[in-house]
Amino acid sequence: MAKYFDVHPENPQRRVIDQAVQILGDGGLIVYPTDSCFALGCLPGDSRGVDRIRSIRQLDSRHHFTLVCRDFAQLGQFARIDNTVFRAVRAATPGSYTFILPATKEAPRRLLHPKRRTIGVRIPEHPVAQALLAALDGPLLSSTLLLPDQEEPLTQGWEIKERLDHVVDAVLDSGDCGTVPTTVVDFSQGEAEIVRRGAGDPDRFA
Repeated sequence: MAKYFDVHPENPQRRVIDQAVQILGDGGLIVYPTDSCFALGCLPGDSRGVDRIRSIRQLDSRHHFTLVCRDFAQLGQFARIDNTVFRAVRAATPGSYTFILPATKEAPRRLLHPKRRTIGVRIPEHPVAQALLAALDGPLLSSTLLLPDQEEPLTQGWEIKERLDHVVDAVLDSGDCGTVPTTVVDFSQGEAEIVRRGAGDPDRFA
């Protein structure tokens, strides 16, 4: 049975965040809020967590997850960014964007595109997500909480707890965080290519 945490949306309680971090450290899978939908998250090295996310969302092996980072310095450990791309990405973070970039050697292999050696990374703005990442002192492997029988992501924490009670370990609920996923921008070839239009304004990369 999943633990349910009612988290303040602007000033997350430290004891709750610490409990969520402990669950993650013990190999747990959590649902947490971001500035663009609820997300499933586990530690990047947790292969069982990845399998659980694939099972919940019914994803095949071609689906690539996102590495959610606390800040630009952490993002730079896993993705290579030249000066031009750096300025564009820096101006849009934190925010509702996922960027596809060439991966560094430190990037987890399971997150890489098998042929292009790219990785999806993002820096969320949501205070709860930021508090989690700060307490972890590391990134989260993440995927939008979109169930296979739903057209839009779930938005109510109580419903998520009800639907996923026996397949996740914790639900962090800080209120509705929307149904629109991130805008995805591919910078892997040096120029911005809008892969998906979402919560972040794509016109800034036009």
